[in-house]
Amino acid sequence: MSNFTSSNILVLGGSRGIGAAMVRRFASGGGKVAFTYAGSREAAEALASETGAAAERVDSADRDALIAAVAGRGALDIIVINAGTLVMGDPLTLDADDIDRMIDINVRAPYHAAVEAARHMNDNGRIIVIGSVNGDRMPFAGGAAYALTKSAVQGMVRGLARDFGDRGITVNSIQPGPTDSDMNPADGPMADTMHGFMAIKRHARADEIAELAAYIAGPHGAMITGTMQTIDGGFGA
Repeated sequence: MSNFTSSNILVLGGSRGIGAAMVRRFASGGGKVAFTYAGSREAAEALASETGAAAERVDSADRDALIAAVAGRGALDIIVINAGTLVMGDPLTLDADDIDRMIDINVRAPYHAAVEAARHMNDNGRIIVIGSVNGDRMPFAGGAAYALTKSAVQGMVRGLARDFGDRGITVNSIQPGPTDSDMNPADGPMADTMHGFMAIKRHARADEIAELAAYIAGPHGAMITGTMQTIDGGFGA
């Protein structure tokens, strides 16, 4: 288990699912952890009590509030940008405002958060963005806009890795496939369809995603940058 003692860590979107697993993993490694949440106040308070992490309510679609929250944590060692949203359906009938909000949260917010973190980040820091295997593959109808946002993350990660590399700061995306969460439960109506695309026919657990993040954020991840670390049970194989 990587030791994150004395590391200053921020998880954006940390109250539930993959984000909560990140908070638990880094806190168990001794990190000084803070996380943001949007609507899940009770879950956030329970997680903060459980882990000793600090919780702050922030809407990632609000650029100024997001930047202030990142800057307020001072010189970070690790930031995990997990906050995201999912809008799927017929592009001819989806609400344009819903699509724009998804772009704000899934694309604009990660960019501004990563850049603001880098302004204050210690050398050899880690920036991790939670993307999706759908940035590589969208095998069913209705996901065009969501896939757009996750493909955009890929280009951002590659570019920022070069921008910050001279300081030893790594920038990577973790791309989960189907992962058991409130948004995508393992027993949900789409489970059988998703498992049909997979070599390992089950949803991932959130703690499996968190362990990959801990590896990238730890000392063994110093030369991993500009990459898409896919963890999808063969969904995109």
